[in-house]
Amino acid sequence: MPERKPLHLNAFLMSVGHHEAAWRLPQSPVSGGTDLDHYTNLARIAERGKLDSLFLADSPVLQGDPGRRPVSKLEPTVLLTALAGATSRIGLIATASTSYNEPYNLARRFASLDHVSGGRAGWNIVTTAGADAARNFGLDDTPQHHARYLRAAEFVEVATKLWDTWADDAVLADKESGVFASAERVRAIRHQGTYFRVDGPLNVRRSPQGYPLLVQAGSSEDGKEFAARYAEAVFTAQQTLEEGIAFYKDVKQRAEALGRSPEGIKILPGIVPVIGETEAEARELDAELDRLIVPEYAKRQLAERLRIAPEDLHLDEELPEDIPTEDEIEGAKSRYTLVVELARRERLTVRELIGRLGGGRGHRTFAGTAEQVADTIEHWYDSGAADGFNIMPAVLPSGLEAFVDRVVPILQERGLFRTEYEGSTLREHYGLPRPANRLFEDVDRSEGHLGIGLAAAT
Repeated sequence: MPERKPLHLNAFLMSVGHHEAAWRLPQSPVSGGTDLDHYTNLARIAERGKLDSLFLADSPVLQGDPGRRPVSKLEPTVLLTALAGATSRIGLIATASTSYNEPYNLARRFASLDHVSGGRAGWNIVTTAGADAARNFGLDDTPQHHARYLRAAEFVEVATKLWDTWADDAVLADKESGVFASAERVRAIRHQGTYFRVDGPLNVRRSPQGYPLLVQAGSSEDGKEFAARYAEAVFTAQQTLEEGIAFYKDVKQRAEALGRSPEGIKILPGIVPVIGETEAEARELDAELDRLIVPEYAKRQLAERLRIAPEDLHLDEELPEDIPTEDEIEGAKSRYTLVVELARRERLTVRELIGRLGGGRGHRTFAGTAEQVADTIEHWYDSGAADGFNIMPAVLPSGLEAFVDRVVPILQERGLFRTEYEGSTLREHYGLPRPANRLFEDVDRSEGHLGIGLAAAT
């Protein structure tokens, strides 16, 4: 039997846990979302488990009702810079929007994180929808879905060009001659496009990885096409194995059609594991969290996602038939469809749907023993639905500790996961090459560097 490719595991950290009621547990620190010591502990637990990376979500708007749950969060690149000093090997992935940033500042920020961490930075590239976010930036509303992706594509092109403005051999640091860098090995890009005009060069030399790892999380048609062109890892939400297999094949085939190797893009579905010593214990832990959900608050959240009035939802009835279609939704199209299809497929009442969404907002939740969680991961992996998983503990830190201390050893025993880090950069953890410098290809050819297929989009 041929040796299986290594499984990739990412820890998706969110305050005190992904379940919306996790903060109500007696052991949960209510200041977890802004507590550096809390996040440092989580980072060290994940690194102890030899996980590939940490991931922090973000949005430039206050999300949720601060009267009902903790919603305060730190800016992710700032937090990950602090965590870089508390860890040595684990990757550090931050979300940053192409809708409300500028390429130069963001390219500089991620290059800085990559330098500070010794080559462990990753950028989760998102577009941002919603009038509430737009109003934070002097706008009445966001552009339409397709336009946001067009801006995102040009944004990534500009950022990658800026990361290439310093050749790897630019810095000479010749103290005797007084020459610090070879001026001809630092170039402007003079980009003039539809959305951006940027001269460059960047004021940070090329970072250890060349570029941070490029990650994407959208699953709409525009999102999948964007992922196939640019992403090296995709965080996705799939409820069933069949959906997972279909998404996996679709994105890999799109990447191959664009001239990229399918191996150059890793598909990582989210999973919310609730782990007990027995299956009954795990189910009780899951049920305890669901009992702490405030139904009326959760109903308002669901109504907002579905773009309908809260009074149109009745807790002990199924979703109404007359709700918007995906084509009528401007933001988070794929998540909208996932939620509606889950409710329709399993004929869930609104109360039941709220419980299913409470743990992972549409990501697959699973309550069971460590062995059962490992079995699920292995089955999806062997079935061609995933290259790894985005682990989303319902409660933190206990859920992450349970996964690292009880599930990871099982995966290691089965030869599915590393027992030690073999590389030092995030790209090395994911088995991905350092990208070629497109402005100085002569140097990259001589050093044997490889690109990541972005040239097809230029």
